[in-house]
Amino acid sequence: MSKKKQKEIRLSELTEEEKMKYEVAEELGLLDKVLKEGWRSLTSKETGKIGGLVTKKRRELRVEK
Repeated sequence: MSKKKQKEIRLSELTEEEKMKYEVAEELGLLDKVLKEGWRSLTSKETGKIGGLVTKKRRELRVEK
């Protein structure tokens, strides 16, 4: 079995939405798993939780403007 080559994450090159996704993953304690194994390693429940919180944060940002 070959090991998947890890792609280095450059925060300066991420879009605002991608940054938010990583922040939410960190808040949920999933960032280490994402960095080590990739986004595909998350369960559908974990992915849904991240998506829901990202949507909530986006809505809050829109209301503040």
